[in-house]
Amino acid sequence: MLQSRGPSCNPFSCEYQRVRLRCAVATRRSQGTPSAPNRPRRKGLFITFEGIEGSGKSTQAQALAQYLRDQGFEVVETREPGGTPVAEHIREVFLRPARKQRSGDPLVPECEVALILAARSQHVANRLLPALEHGAVVICDRFSDSTLAYQGYGRGLPLAELRSLTRWAATGLTPDATFLFDLPVSQGLRRRLNSTDVNRLDHETAAFHQRVRNGFLSLAQQAPRRIHTINARRSTQAIARHLIRLIAPLLEQGLKKQRLTVTRS
Repeated sequence: MLQSRGPSCNPFSCEYQRVRLRCAVATRRSQGTPSAPNRPRRKGLFITFEGIEGSGKSTQAQALAQYLRDQGFEVVETREPGGTPVAEHIREVFLRPARKQRSGDPLVPECEVALILAARSQHVANRLLPALEHGAVVICDRFSDSTLAYQGYGRGLPLAELRSLTRWAATGLTPDATFLFDLPVSQGLRRRLNSTDVNRLDHETAAFHQRVRNGFLSLAQQAPRRIHTINARRSTQAIARHLIRLIAPLLEQGLKKQRLTVTRS
């Protein structure tokens, strides 16, 4: 797990301490003293976690968020659909198991998209953008890639239209980095169906989930610099170490953007 209580119990603390030191020094140089008036707001870092059901992404997202908090970073942890009161209500409708839905009124694919986009527009405007403008590290469990994978590749809706709609709902917001957790569908479904938090999508056919997995992998091929594919069959500890190696340079890149923004303002 990505948790730190000091150098003696976590081998990655030294690496993060170096990143934090560089952040602190550069921030002081570019912004002046902490009491300086009219300090410009800094742009944060937007990281998303994606993957099929049972891939373990949510567990790793929560662990990474806590680890970064332990290292002194401001972290906003959120999810989609959800993340705001209105969006969480939409999530409940979207993921409600079929047995709890009104008989004879299943969600059609187009309705799925409408619900997701409504939730995303609320989420982006009222949670994501304010956090990023404040300079936080935002870790989001699912975002636009899930819409393309599930409703595009999985349901068969037109990808070009979905891309346009997702850009519109997100006002053009794109993750700085995406971690895609990949594993065989059979293994992921076994994990999910053995859990106590089973939702409507967990009961879709294996063929549907295979299309979704193929969709995610296709998206990763289309955006290799943004989407980092993680072998979710590896141990929790091995995945955590991999994430540590990936996240450190992203934090430094985010720092450079902050310095550039302050210099130009």
